[in-house]
Amino acid sequence: MTLSKKATCNSHGQDSSYFLGWEEYEKNPYDQLHNPNGIIQMGLAENQLSFDLLESWLAANPDAASFKRDGQSIFRELALFQDYHGLPAFKNAMVKFMSEIRGNKVKFNPNKLVLTAGATSANETLIFCLANPGEAVLLPTPYYPGFDRDLKWRTGVEIVPIHCTSSNGFRITGPALEEAYQTAQKRNLKVKGVLVTNPSNPLGITLTRTELDLLVDFIDQKGIHLISDEIYSGTVFDSPSFVSIMEVLINRNYINTDVWDRVHIVYSLSKDLGLPGFRVGAIYSNDEMVVAAATKMSSFGLVSSQTQYLLSAMLSDDKFAPNYVVENQKRLKNRHAMLVRGLKSIGISCLKSNAGLFCWVDMRHLLTANTFEAEIDLWKKIVYEVGLNISPGSSCHCDEPGWFRVCFANMSEDTLNRAVQRMKAFVETARAGFSQNQTRSGSRRKSFTKWVFRLSFQDRDRER
Repeated sequence: MTLSKKATCNSHGQDSSYFLGWEEYEKNPYDQLHNPNGIIQMGLAENQLSFDLLESWLAANPDAASFKRDGQSIFRELALFQDYHGLPAFKNAMVKFMSEIRGNKVKFNPNKLVLTAGATSANETLIFCLANPGEAVLLPTPYYPGFDRDLKWRTGVEIVPIHCTSSNGFRITGPALEEAYQTAQKRNLKVKGVLVTNPSNPLGITLTRTELDLLVDFIDQKGIHLISDEIYSGTVFDSPSFVSIMEVLINRNYINTDVWDRVHIVYSLSKDLGLPGFRVGAIYSNDEMVVAAATKMSSFGLVSSQTQYLLSAMLSDDKFAPNYVVENQKRLKNRHAMLVRGLKSIGISCLKSNAGLFCWVDMRHLLTANTFEAEIDLWKKIVYEVGLNISPGSSCHCDEPGWFRVCFANMSEDTLNRAVQRMKAFVETARAGFSQNQTRSGSRRKSFTKWVFRLSFQDRDRER
């Protein structure tokens, strides 16, 4: 008996180097005491820097964690079936928290919020609402590798890349948007929308107002949707500050227009609050039909009542929530600087960034050739020989070989230092091998001379 086409197809994306790196880490995970030579996980965008703040709040508020209200157990109430609209108290707390992260420049209506089991579910649900199988969405490159799964696998929707390059810091341009749209047209794909992550995963940069205005103008002109994935909005630790797409619409007087109804936000507590295991995501839309349809679909991935109750108490705490965001951003800034500084000391630069849980690292000078095959060869060396799981740019659909996403917030300072030291030893070995080969062979290039540092450190300082 054969299985369905969906069960047997190979479109999930699980064979991407992004996921394969995770598999290698799980076979040999680093542990400071029990496995000091294991692989250090730098391919997972988790925020573990502020767990102590969350734990302190839980200790000070035992009723919330014990499912009590005014000292009385509400376990039975929470254990019973809840409909898919979500607990009103939690939805009110959620929109309040979303507004605080955006400097209260934007107010959100809880009736326009749909709860989902994480941002993965939120993005897929939105695609189900907005597009039919065989239609397309446009995404700027590089983009989060999981989107190949989240947006395409079950929906049957195609992704058409908006090609962005290092020449302008991977910024979105008008010509790039139009080129992607025309490419879709040539492939007979109807474009239903554009999806962006702001701040960007994997770049770690916030979209500029120029880019946001450009996107609004583009979807207005084409009559299509815009999904703004803002799950990293609370991680912005440096200027420029975060600007939500809703703020742009309000400032440009798009309220209650057709465009107003065609812009949708995805949010989650996985990154800003460091709770990916709680599976709390959300869709925010001004379109009543999208909200209604997404609410019905959310029954396939609900947030538990217990989770909603606990987090409603936490996010409603007027002292805790704002203070947490500020302190968490300080810690992210320090950890980011620590990684950038460490890599710079060994001649490796990063794209200048101001948000997220990772750096977009430039290792083009370490490639044996300017090809994606060479990038994968380097990635394998870093995983198997250096013992670091990082994400190659090709897994993020980057147009240029040699870029890597490296996470810094899912480990201790000691582990991050260990990772940098491992990378330093690897680079020094490669450099020494190159020097010895040159001494031995003069100007002739033998196989080991492939480790040539083609870009001088001085030329690349501008990219930090």
